[in-house]
Amino acid sequence: MLARSPSRGLAALALVAAVVGFAAAAWIWSEGGGAVDVPWSPSLDARLHFRLDGLAALYSLIATGVGAAVVLYSWRYLPLHLSHQDRPGRDQVRFYALLLLFMVSMVGLATAQDLLLVFVFWDLTAVASYFLIAYDRHEGESRWAALMALLVTGITGALLLIAALVLHAELGTFSLPEIFARARPGSTLTVASALIAVAAFAKSAQVPFHFWLPRAMSAPTPVSAYLHSAAMVAAGVLLIGRAYPLLERSAPVLDAMVAVGFASMLVGGVLALTRDRLKQILAYSTFAQYGYVVFMYGLGSATGAVGAGLYVLAHALAKSALFLTAGSVTEATGGEQRLSELGGLARRLPVLAAASAAAAAAVAALPLTLGFFADELFFKAALERGWPFAAMAVAGAALTFAYLGRLWGGVFLGPPSAAQLRPLPWQMVAPIAALALLLVAGGVVVAPFEDLAEAAGASSLGAPAKGGAAYHLDARPENLMALSSYGLGTLALLYAAASDRVLRALATAGARFGPERLYGEGLAFLNRLSDRVHELEVRDLRSRVAAVLVPAGGLVALALVAGPRSGGYRVGSLTGDDVALALVLAFSMLIALATTIPRNHVTLFLALSALGFALAVAYAFFGGPDVALVAVLVETLFALLFLGVFSLLPSEVLRREAALSTRGSRRWRDPLVGVLSGAVVFVLVWSTLSVPARGRAVGEEHVRLASDAHAKDAVTAILADFRALDTLVEVSVVAVGLAGVVSLLRRGRLW
Repeated sequence: MLARSPSRGLAALALVAAVVGFAAAAWIWSEGGGAVDVPWSPSLDARLHFRLDGLAALYSLIATGVGAAVVLYSWRYLPLHLSHQDRPGRDQVRFYALLLLFMVSMVGLATAQDLLLVFVFWDLTAVASYFLIAYDRHEGESRWAALMALLVTGITGALLLIAALVLHAELGTFSLPEIFARARPGSTLTVASALIAVAAFAKSAQVPFHFWLPRAMSAPTPVSAYLHSAAMVAAGVLLIGRAYPLLERSAPVLDAMVAVGFASMLVGGVLALTRDRLKQILAYSTFAQYGYVVFMYGLGSATGAVGAGLYVLAHALAKSALFLTAGSVTEATGGEQRLSELGGLARRLPVLAAASAAAAAAVAALPLTLGFFADELFFKAALERGWPFAAMAVAGAALTFAYLGRLWGGVFLGPPSAAQLRPLPWQMVAPIAALALLLVAGGVVVAPFEDLAEAAGASSLGAPAKGGAAYHLDARPENLMALSSYGLGTLALLYAAASDRVLRALATAGARFGPERLYGEGLAFLNRLSDRVHELEVRDLRSRVAAVLVPAGGLVALALVAGPRSGGYRVGSLTGDDVALALVLAFSMLIALATTIPRNHVTLFLALSALGFALAVAYAFFGGPDVALVAVLVETLFALLFLGVFSLLPSEVLRREAALSTRGSRRWRDPLVGVLSGAVVFVLVWSTLSVPARGRAVGEEHVRLASDAHAKDAVTAILADFRALDTLVEVSVVAVGLAGVVSLLRRGRLW
């Protein structure tokens, strides 16, 4: 069957993998969770430590469950997408492989209990998302969007690694449970928490890193539905939930989370009201909705932590359904993506209209949907902090109600559009209906969903957490806030035309002066700088060497300046036994200076040889006669080699080279570089010898481990193991290069 229908076979395999992953996560969680903890890299104190706690269960079930719905949708969507672009069916292999890679990375990120392991899976999600966003790689917009997402999330992801190293240096471990137990409030904790929070903000597309998410909508619909509702963007708030025991101990970080979350709600809501393309509206809605989650975590309460978990669950189900709805509408209408060109589809696509209505109602927090209870906890957590925060929550909820009403009403209500509808396969409707049924079921029986959210909140807080979501037919503040958000949202929707000019002016100003422009100008500057450095580097060998050594020397000098200096530079006494050695070293220094004077090649060579023999004498004074003999042998061989080479070179060439004059700029530049480099090396060696490293030397460890490598001495072990492995890698690289050359020759692409 796979041979006759490869696309169906691939989709079936991917669907089975997603369903098995979901069933395994659900079964392990129902049995009380589980953990795996084995050494990974003992020298780095890193372990393969995974645990399916409440937070991990929440995100693992979302990643696999929504992933299964997306795979089922892709079963029919992807062949249609490829046929529209005249692409071969084998491109489906890459799509499903990358989607499953992302699913595995997300589950790994959710269950990881070691900061280095968290960073590995964090980067895996960035790499997988890059290739998924650029799935239509023949389109420049897709490639540009993928690069933007990779740079924004990848560069800020390095902050997560820096935070891990800072915490390890302070606490001596990468294990998250141990870090939580040992961490104490202070400047180190605040810095590490801030770095983690910034990495999470960028991944969740929070202001000011929000600009990459709308660009990523150039990806196929299943990619948008999965990455930007249940996986990629969810990874950011997952990191906040996982590191929350650290973040909650820093008041400035919590305040920043409240500010960033509220700004994201406002910016996303305003921009969603100004956009015309369906996926663009949903993109701005996505980072606005995750602003809710960041805001709730920033409130610093148990209600906020539970509400964040429930909101992530409701949002993942509803937003993936809405993204899939956008893809189905586009397919049914022959490629139409603009809200202004759609309308009146409710009668023509009743099942899709009803399912998407439930999803939109859940995001807008209407009763009888899971989203209502998520917003109830949102309002409750804001009220616990104070009325100003409650007002922020109402404003964000009102904007959500307005742009979701505009989106769904613009597609399914009003006069029918002139578009000719194509029939939709059941695979492009059934996943949306299934997600909608879950949202409605959660609006009727919230207990199973709330139990999962409470377990996630308990994992973040390190203590039991209760939400208390339920219907209350009274005038309590949460209900009044919900009614206020509905009323304000309705007013914003009714008077959208009147405020459209103002909102578009704000959106234009943001595009002109906002972070996306800074990103573009910064990238252009780096490109120009790279071109300039490349021009300098490839000019000659001297420039290539300088391009490596000068930055390295600058970093060493910076370390010397910034490092501790107390007791770092000791001056010893000169005894009578040291006079001979001091004279030899002084003679070597004079010879080294003398090598800068001669223009004649033979004289220069003899000066260099004299320096080598003088250093051999110094080795002998240091008690290393074997090293001294090797140095004499090497210098003698080089002397003979140089004499042979000079005797073969034409004398007129040597005279012409000796007569060359030094350019004016190099007459002062080269001595200055030499003096500065020598001074830095002198200070570095002085500091190193003044304060030798404590503990057992590396050489002693090599000698001790030689027998474990079945060698009689350390030199044999190094040559047989390390050098042999290095040679094997080099041979492998050469073999791969030759295989590439042969492949190009066979295709006729190498001339």
